[in-house]
Amino acid sequence: MTEAAPVVEHAEPTLRLRGVGRRFGGLHAVRDVDLDVTHGERRAILGPNGAGKTTLFNVICGDLPASAGTVELFGEDVTRRPARHRTKLGLARTYQQSRLFNGLTVEDCIYLSIVGVEGGRLRPIVLPGRDRATRERAREAAGKVAISHKLGEVVGSLSHGEHRQVAIAMALAAEPKALMLDEPASGLSRGERQLLTDLLLALDREITLILIEHDMDIALRVAERVTMMHDGRVIVEGSPAEIRANELVHDLYLGRSYHHE
Repeated sequence: MTEAAPVVEHAEPTLRLRGVGRRFGGLHAVRDVDLDVTHGERRAILGPNGAGKTTLFNVICGDLPASAGTVELFGEDVTRRPARHRTKLGLARTYQQSRLFNGLTVEDCIYLSIVGVEGGRLRPIVLPGRDRATRERAREAAGKVAISHKLGEVVGSLSHGEHRQVAIAMALAAEPKALMLDEPASGLSRGERQLLTDLLLALDREITLILIEHDMDIALRVAERVTMMHDGRVIVEGSPAEIRANELVHDLYLGRSYHHE
C-alpha cells in the first residue's frame, strides 16, 4: 500500500478560516468555522449530508460570500474577493456534478480550462501553430489522471468515472497551489475508486489537497488531517487514526469496522 508522504512545513497556511459562517435567510448552513490547512497538507472535510461541507467549499472558493468571519488564502484576506481572484492566486476546485464541455474533445476541454485561468483580451482560442505550450500542458494534465488515451474523444461520450478524471485534469492543468475536490469518488466503480485513490496519493506534494468525500476508505487513506462537520459546525478534528477512534464520530458516521480497525 502506498503511504502518504509527510506534510511539508510552510510559513503561512494555505488556508485559514476564522469564524466563518453562511446564512440562507434564517438557516445557518455554516457557522463559526475555524480551520487551518498547511502547505502541502492532505485534508478531508467529512460529515453527513446537510452538514455544510459543500457550502463551506463554496465560501472558500468565492462561489458564495461569507455571512460572517474571514477567509485567507496563501496569506491574503480574500473574504470579499471574487472567485476569479482566488483562482488567480492558485486555487482550483471540482464540483459534485462535473462541469464539462460535453461537445468538445478531452484535450480541448482541458485546454480551455487553462486559457480560462490565464485570461486574455479577445484573443482567438484556436489558431494553427499557436499555444503549443498550453496544448502540451493539457496533455500532461491528462497523463496525470490516466486519461491520455481519450484525448481525441468527445467528452459527452465518456463514462461517469472518466468525466471525473477529466474534471480533475482540468483543475490540475491550471497548475494550482491548492486543489479542492468535492466528492470525487461519487458514482465511481470499485476499480475507478482505486484509480482515484492512487491518483490522489501520487499528487505533487507542492499542491495542497482539500477534499469532501463520503467514501471513508478513500478519505481516511488519503488524508493526513480530518475535519468532521455536523449541522454546519466543526465537531472534531484529528488524524485518520484519531477519527476512527473517536466515540462521537463512531456513533454518528463510521461504524464498528472503522472504530476497531
